[in-house]
Amino acid sequence: MVKPLPRLRLQGFNNLTKALSFNIYDVCYAVTEEQRQRYIEYIDEAYNAERLTQILTDVAEIIGANILNVARQDYDPQGASVTILISENPVIDKKAAGKEIISEAVVEHDEAPEASVVAHLDKSHITVHTYPETHPHNGIATFRADIDVATCGVISPLKALNYLIESFESDIVIMDYRVRGFTRDVKGTKHYIDHRINSIQDFLAKPIKSKYEMIDVNVYQENIFHTKMHLKEFDLDTYLFEEKAKNLSFKDRMRIEAQLKREIEELFHGRNLT
Repeated sequence: MVKPLPRLRLQGFNNLTKALSFNIYDVCYAVTEEQRQRYIEYIDEAYNAERLTQILTDVAEIIGANILNVARQDYDPQGASVTILISENPVIDKKAAGKEIISEAVVEHDEAPEASVVAHLDKSHITVHTYPETHPHNGIATFRADIDVATCGVISPLKALNYLIESFESDIVIMDYRVRGFTRDVKGTKHYIDHRINSIQDFLAKPIKSKYEMIDVNVYQENIFHTKMHLKEFDLDTYLFEEKAKNLSFKDRMRIEAQLKREIEELFHGRNLT
């Protein structure tokens, strides 16, 4: 959990913005064109609007937010969009409170063949976009989920970190965490962070940390923290879609394993190998 600095008496609302962004990759190999198509169909069903809505609902609960409204839409042939309106504080019925409250939220999304989720938390938001993709020649199929959780006030997106990693088939995870802006105490002093952090790894559960190789690139002076990780173990069967390694020739197993390891290394480092 987030370790707070000594409690500050603030002038008003905590205006710090804590933003957690990460890409999660699932990599697999589909031998035939039909299997590659079924992989896309599997991903589209496993991470449809209903499932993504449940994931965001759970995130809202984990970070201590209150859901105001949910809207979602699946697309043909694939993809979905979900919007969740949430608030940091409990919802007060405006009629019961005898006050007039006017709020407006505008959500935009592209009609592209991927799943998109946007959630608003007062001045904060949660977004998830999914990108299933296959290559017609080399058999590699990838699924990428881009996730952003940005919060204002005392709510911390780091509380949902482990849940989000476990909610997707995470072969590779690339994470960025940044604290932006400032908040003032009653004396007028500006504070640029309100909790202690050395690395995103500090907030990962031990079972997750034991499964992944991890590296950090942190800029402490700017409150920017970057961690990338990939699974330590490589079992070809876990990367084959609708196929078993024992059914493939030794030559095919070696070729496919080399292709998958190359794909994982390129995605992990963010550059193509020469």
